[in-house]
Amino acid sequence: MEDFADRDLVIEAAIEDVHLKKDLFAQLDQLCPPHAIVTSNTSSIPLIQLAAATQRPDRVLGMHFFNPVSAMQLIELVRTLTTSDEALQTVRAVGERLGKRMIVSKDRAGFIVNYLLVPYLLDAIRLLEQEFASKEDIDVGMMLGTGYPMGPLTLGDFSGLDTLLHTADVLFEAFKEPRFAAPTLLRQMVAAGWLGRKSGRGFYHYKAGEKTPH
Repeated sequence: MEDFADRDLVIEAAIEDVHLKKDLFAQLDQLCPPHAIVTSNTSSIPLIQLAAATQRPDRVLGMHFFNPVSAMQLIELVRTLTTSDEALQTVRAVGERLGKRMIVSKDRAGFIVNYLLVPYLLDAIRLLEQEFASKEDIDVGMMLGTGYPMGPLTLGDFSGLDTLLHTADVLFEAFKEPRFAAPTLLRQMVAAGWLGRKSGRGFYHYKAGEKTPH
């Protein structure tokens, strides 16, 4: 952590655990110089909760990259009630220097992308859970029927099913809407350690050589 003591901009990218992130923000607030901007790569947690853990709420905002960062062009900037114009413009300039395209969201759970994306992913899991269709047909249907570069179950595996579950739980806690409620199958897979590509097994069994649809 001491390596951040002379940074002008910090991007926190810990797992989607609000308690861990708040602790990190409190530590960074003590370590970083007063002018430093502290951002979070959170995909769902309202940024005001993290800003409140610091003495610099005007210099806290969301800087949500998309996976894989090397290929995805988007950064979702999230402005809180307390974020200053200067901090927002500084982070925007950094994103432009990285060759990214920015969108700006207000600060509520899920922001723009995951507010729309997570229900879609959960619905795909529900279809599989109900044996409505095979995982391959669900993925191919959305790829060829709607032009997505990968199907929803492949995307869930790629992003990490534990991350998807954390995000869904944050959204459900915030909005109490059934569309954000995680399916039982997702919870069971995470409990079993089937987290997707990073664990070698998710909806597809990568360690066994199973291929996702192309």
